[in-house]
Amino acid sequence: MNVLLLSMPDSFEHMPPVAIRMPNGALTSLAGNVDPQHRVAVADLILVHRQVRETVNRLVRELEPEVVGLSIMTFQRRTAGRIIELVRGLRPNVKIVVGGYDPSLAPEAYEDMGVDYLVRSEGEVTFRELLRAIEQGSGLDHICGLSYRNGENWVHNPARPPHRLEDSEIRPPNRDARVLKGYTLLGRQVDVIETSRGCTYDCSFCSIIEMRGRNFFTYSFDRVLADIRDARDHGARTIFLVDDNITLNVRRFEALCEAIIAAGLHKLDYFVQAMTSAIANHGETLAPLMRRAGFRYVFLGIENIMEGDLEFLRASAKNTERTNGQNTGNATLKAIDYLHRNQMFVVGGLIVGSPGDTRESIDANLEFARRYVDWPYIQHPTPYPRTPMTKDFRDQGLIINERLEEYDGTTAVVRTQHLPAEEIEFLRWRAERWMKVHHIPAALRHDPGFVLFRGWKMLFHTFRGSSLRSVLGLESERKVFERYRSIRRAEREYV
Repeated sequence: MNVLLLSMPDSFEHMPPVAIRMPNGALTSLAGNVDPQHRVAVADLILVHRQVRETVNRLVRELEPEVVGLSIMTFQRRTAGRIIELVRGLRPNVKIVVGGYDPSLAPEAYEDMGVDYLVRSEGEVTFRELLRAIEQGSGLDHICGLSYRNGENWVHNPARPPHRLEDSEIRPPNRDARVLKGYTLLGRQVDVIETSRGCTYDCSFCSIIEMRGRNFFTYSFDRVLADIRDARDHGARTIFLVDDNITLNVRRFEALCEAIIAAGLHKLDYFVQAMTSAIANHGETLAPLMRRAGFRYVFLGIENIMEGDLEFLRASAKNTERTNGQNTGNATLKAIDYLHRNQMFVVGGLIVGSPGDTRESIDANLEFARRYVDWPYIQHPTPYPRTPMTKDFRDQGLIINERLEEYDGTTAVVRTQHLPAEEIEFLRWRAERWMKVHHIPAALRHDPGFVLFRGWKMLFHTFRGSSLRSVLGLESERKVFERYRSIRRAEREYV
């Protein structure tokens, strides 16, 4: 069968397509795990975010798919619905399959969207078995992790247990299935690799526990290194390790760094997400090893510097420094110091706008980011389906916006007990723009071509909403902010 797999064009504010266009690793993994007789095409629509309708039209005409799959996050749900309508209009009898975080955690939302099948949680084995059943015309009731339409009703099969990743049942991704080009991270071709899946923490803002429970499973290093080589051979010069929490097992992460060096793969740039506690408690040896292995950017899950907010976010444990077996305080500054001493850049992940936040607590976090992080990734708490945070906010009556297309992390959709949502967003927006400018000299040293030829586009994106009048101080920042929000709303109209 001909199969077309689509990821949505909607982007996060902190990952603008002008500078960052990441592939969807889940789709190439699906492509690598179907039976060989199927012809699979993967299209990451972020690469054509301003030509979505034309691109989907062309791909459907050229590929004539019998099955179209969509990977969807919550803020992409509206766009997904429009793409489903578009595909249905082009091929009325096509089978539509949806998967990803949003369909897995809110399957009821897709029952009236023209969808035939819904893959919950991990998809490789479920999708493989679904294609076999469609091809053979057999039943679906034996496929764990699958929901499907049966007449006017929906059937939800039992959940599929998370795969332990110990055998070869989940095969490597198929990057040859990609039919669009242009993946980039600051001018360098980028690809994604996973070395493990899962997390054992229960942060209130995170969907992982609801998706797969509290667990942590790993791939063998042989597989991981082969995957890195394949990404490199397909042109990647930067590798983003997309593990849910790779630093859960620090000794394994250290061994992975050593394996990357031994395999001669340390000349690539690596980007990783890490816990502050892991870096702070093991940084003396871990940070130099990471740098030798090629790690350049570390997304550090700081979350918040206020202990009360960390408790609400259920993130205190992973941000605590330990000395001689005793808790000795917040680990953030020590983790940042280890990374900076070893010439790595800190992408600071912070969350401002928890229920108890005041102007003073938000300003304290913004000032911390301004002083210590190299690139801010500051978000607002967002009530995604079935997260503990969602219940907390709803019980307190703090959710003020139900427009899911604005659930992108940087649009404040909840208020605090002390501040309206718009004010919270304004405070972050006003501070964050200038923080990003401070990283330009470092980016220029590492990627001079990108900064010289495309840096102006990054600045234009960062300061969109500004005008000559605002530059000259003839209109207020509030006016610029309102113009920015209007531009952002228009940007969300992809189809």
